[in-house]
Amino acid sequence: MKTNITRTFVLIILAIFSLNFSGCGYNTLVSMQEAVNSAWSQVENQYQRRADLIPNLVSTVQGAADFEKSVLTEVTEARSRVGQMKLNADDLSDPQKFQQFQAAQDQLSSALSRLLVVSENYPQLKSNENFLQLQSQLEGTENRISVERKRYNETVQTYNTETRSFPTLIIAKIFGFKEKEYFKSVAGSEKAPDVNFDFKKKEGK
Repeated sequence: MKTNITRTFVLIILAIFSLNFSGCGYNTLVSMQEAVNSAWSQVENQYQRRADLIPNLVSTVQGAADFEKSVLTEVTEARSRVGQMKLNADDLSDPQKFQQFQAAQDQLSSALSRLLVVSENYPQLKSNENFLQLQSQLEGTENRISVERKRYNETVQTYNTETRSFPTLIIAKIFGFKEKEYFKSVAGSEKAPDVNFDFKKKEGK
């Protein structure tokens, strides 16, 4: 008899706690945090896709006579640095680690842009079908990276707003829900690029 009463009492307590957590924003924070983690995984997928394209791109470009070795070295080293920068879900709340990750990725983007600009000086690359396909895939991946970064920032904004709103902020502090970092625009990224990498269109002019 006592056992049944104790069991019932425990169930009532658990039910009360469950209702309290639902009403105070705990479950909302959990859902939003999972949304942030999901958005981040999509960003990582696109960055990894870009990294996977680079070895073939470098190998193809190396076939061009007298291609600037410094450009290839820059791309290869930038890719290596990116490979060493891994962020887990907890690191998304670490400003220093997040900034280092973004800096490494932005340096790789810059190196790849320079490689494509220099490639314009090599007619054999402009007619190399493999290079053109890799270039197209790279440009498509860069666009997807931009889209996923934007979605990630939007998801983080929603989550961060919730963690700073009363009374949810109390639960956030108690259970360690920390604000997440945003991707920041690179200086000058608001300007449209002057270079058109579409060789086929250029040759058709």
